[in-house]
Amino acid sequence: MPRTPAPDEPEDDLDDLPDTHPPQPVYYAEQALLGALLLEPHRLTDIAGIEPDSFSNYAHGALFAAIRALPAPDPNQHTKDTTWLNAVLTAAREHARGLTASYLHTLVQVCPWPKHASAYARMIETEHARRTLRAHAERLALTATDVTLLHPVPTTLAEADALARAVDDIAARFPSHSGSLPRTPAPPSATNSDNDEESVDEERLLLATATAHPADVEQMRWLTADDFTHPLHAGLWQCLTALARRRAPVDPVTVLWEAQQRGLLASGAEPAELLDLLGAPAGSAEYWGERILQRSVLATAHHVALRIEAFTDDPATTPYQLILGSRRALADLSAARARWHHATSPAPTTTRTRTTAPPRASPPRTTAPPTRISR
Repeated sequence: MPRTPAPDEPEDDLDDLPDTHPPQPVYYAEQALLGALLLEPHRLTDIAGIEPDSFSNYAHGALFAAIRALPAPDPNQHTKDTTWLNAVLTAAREHARGLTASYLHTLVQVCPWPKHASAYARMIETEHARRTLRAHAERLALTATDVTLLHPVPTTLAEADALARAVDDIAARFPSHSGSLPRTPAPPSATNSDNDEESVDEERLLLATATAHPADVEQMRWLTADDFTHPLHAGLWQCLTALARRRAPVDPVTVLWEAQQRGLLASGAEPAELLDLLGAPAGSAEYWGERILQRSVLATAHHVALRIEAFTDDPATTPYQLILGSRRALADLSAARARWHHATSPAPTTTRTRTTAPPRASPPRTTAPPTRISR
């Protein structure tokens, strides 16, 4: 939680560079709630759903913790002296030494109506939910782009699960009702200029290897054209999958002809260049496909995180819109997750039931795939 000093905090306890940003509306809601509780401590029984770390201002959180920790004073006695207020200040200053008696007086003065304490608390809870969701989205975005991870997809998906749990927790505290999706514009997706050499090379190798071994294409239904970073490569993959599913002959020339029928050559692609691209297989099609899918899953997770961050940055987005928009964004990642599990899960094995009579001996069989000769 970012630290925001109280107005009366001494200069030696402030950051070296003062915060020039004006306070947000929630800052005044926090002041109003604390003023209500200082005036009428019994209002604390009406407060639910917030904790000291729910406050955007650290000193406000320390003050709320002190109010909650101390027994409420006798109402009549509280109107006659400041004994309880002094005790609250002493307890709060253990964690926020910049708090002063004059600031407590300010809080009392700026509270419009102590009886509105529960409404102020709800405002604080709403902004805390927004900050919590943003923090989870930021972690997801950082994880999805962390090139040092040994297992990037499982680690990223674990962060996505944590974000989803945060959304569920917020939904439990803000009961759903009919509402619209957030009106916040979605951040732009990655463009072709974002492609790096490695992703382009891997896509070219997949297309060439799948053309040489079209039987593998049918086993790779988990890979879609949307997983490719280059539009031409995405179109060629559609050509390959269409030919394979029609049981049509597959080689560089037939793929080139299919590409012409689909209008891919209109983009300026030269036939000779496509033939060269499709005629240089290497390695395994499934290996290159998994590499492409991994990059697509991580890119999807990153974009989902940016979308949710955008929702939280828009102060006009209600809690219900945050919940609805976040769940809609996470659904896109769930679809990519399902394809990743399909691609990386081991193939199911069948077990043979042993009968009373042993099976007749047969020539030994190897489980290794036949050696493929590049064309």
